[in-house]
Amino acid sequence: MTAGDMPGLLALTFRALMDEIHERLAEEGFGDIRPAHGFAFHFLSHRAATAVELGEHLGITKQAAVQLVDELATRGYVERRPHPTDRRSRLVVLTPRGWQCVDRVVALSKEAEARWANLIGDGDFARVHQGLSAFAAEAARHRRVTVRPVW
Repeated sequence: MTAGDMPGLLALTFRALMDEIHERLAEEGFGDIRPAHGFAFHFLSHRAATAVELGEHLGITKQAAVQLVDELATRGYVERRPHPTDRRSRLVVLTPRGWQCVDRVVALSKEAEARWANLIGDGDFARVHQGLSAFAAEAARHRRVTVRPVW
């Protein structure tokens, strides 16, 4: 490996994992999920949000966020509920089907991590994890860093 290869290797590894996860999800009955949906699910798995908040997180317009929520609601992954403090807003929450999908992604991610640890050894895997965590923490000190697609 030469200097400067790390970002490409990280991107390649991430893309390969996302492709694998989406293939497995399709086999398990979640074939209507796109990668962009996963970023929305990740955000919503931590808290309910308005479509505007979801759009801000994903880096998309309010209109695009509403379309995304409509699509996910039609497919049964999210639902809108009344906002507890703002009668004009509605909160988007995962449905049981949405949570099933999130749970499968978590399980498939853990399977991938176990394979990687087996490939390079537990100690090296722990060091890679520690290093990546440090890189992420350093990046977050300089700017807001979120898990979202690069549009």
